[in-house]
Amino acid sequence: MPDKPFLTDVKEIRRRARQHIQEGAVTEGYQADRDTVIKILNEALATELVCVLRYKRHFFMAQGINAEPIAQEFAQHATEEQQHADQIATRITQLGGSPNFNPEGLLLRSHSEYQEGTTLIDMIREDLVAERIAIESYTEMIHYLGTKDITTRRVLESILAVEEEHADDLSKFLTDLDKDWKTRDRK
Repeated sequence: MPDKPFLTDVKEIRRRARQHIQEGAVTEGYQADRDTVIKILNEALATELVCVLRYKRHFFMAQGINAEPIAQEFAQHATEEQQHADQIATRITQLGGSPNFNPEGLLLRSHSEYQEGTTLIDMIREDLVAERIAIESYTEMIHYLGTKDITTRRVLESILAVEEEHADDLSKFLTDLDKDWKTRDRK
């Protein structure tokens, strides 16, 4: 079987680039089902927006002796989740879609839930659960995309890495708080 050349003829690339110019960044080589990708990206957008709202609430509601550093972490996570939402919305528009910011149905589109929690530990747990949901969801999306949409896959991979950092941060807070409670119980 003859080897396929690495690149198509430059003249052919130029010719194809002029076709369907209104498609913007989506060229003939795009292999994914664009409607499906836009749908899952809008679900990811909703997930990020719900996370922003939950983290913001937790930032303002965090109270107690250990609250300050944890509240600051909530604020940082909220900012990073907003950046993720912006990245996802940008990618949706690059694919010719419309990012769905409509608050109506936001929780239905989101993979994560909006659980407020009443104590600092409850808040951390709810945020950790949401991060774990995001990690599984993004992993599944990345596997679905494979090599069919490399740019979207890379956007999601970069977001996934931050979500894993968030989960790790929250897990450490829970461990530290658990140690504090056990130490206090012994006194």
